[in-house]
Amino acid sequence: MLRSSLAALLLGALITSVAGCAVTREPLVLDPSPSASSMPSASPTRTPTPTPAPTPSPTFDRAARSIDDPASAWVVVNKLRPLQPADFVPPNLRVARIAATQQLEMRDGTATAAEAMFADAAAAGVPLRITSAYRSFESQARINRQLVQQLGQERADIASARPGHSEHQTGLAIDVGALSGTCELDACFGTTPQGLWLVENAYRYGFILRYPDGLTAITGYAYEPWHWRYVGVELATEMRETGVATLEEFFGLPPAPAYAG
Repeated sequence: MLRSSLAALLLGALITSVAGCAVTREPLVLDPSPSASSMPSASPTRTPTPTPAPTPSPTFDRAARSIDDPASAWVVVNKLRPLQPADFVPPNLRVARIAATQQLEMRDGTATAAEAMFADAAAAGVPLRITSAYRSFESQARINRQLVQQLGQERADIASARPGHSEHQTGLAIDVGALSGTCELDACFGTTPQGLWLVENAYRYGFILRYPDGLTAITGYAYEPWHWRYVGVELATEMRETGVATLEEFFGLPPAPAYAG
């Protein structure tokens, strides 16, 4: 830019001087060093402002809690992952202060989260109640025997866990229904206002729908819109945001459609 401006000034001066020479016939003299006042001023050099590097998003730590320890809120129990020990009894069992079909115990953390969730559901006009929570090894064995007698082993294994493989034995699972009893322990519960509210809001309290529709080949169980598993708000929110529906998929575990033996 400076060179082109200087050339223009020199050319203009040359034309003016030539025109003057035609009249006065005086010799043309070019000053090779123009004065500072005739030099165009250069714009000050601006140092570009560096673009700050983006702050990386924190990575969810999938190893923060055990998925093997039955006392952990992240424990994964399925047909290939029995509880160790098989007759595990969870600590801190208590009865939640919520509507229920009977006195039902669950882990203290599960109960506290359920109490908050049930209170907010009632305030939203979709009152809930629980129909099942903690089951001992013996209770699960009795239920499983009854189902096998009624349905046969194959169908019973899709409807209920064998003893030592049940989430209910961890004290972290609850079966939830409408306070009115509509569609209780039935797939149609997923279409009720209560079922729809849970799908949209249960993660806020740390619960996930453990056996989603169409994923029997992964979880090993039929769709159970009433079965909600407490995993804590952190994990439930991460699964919600990443769109991962099952614990097996989230933790990179093999599908568990059937028992090993």
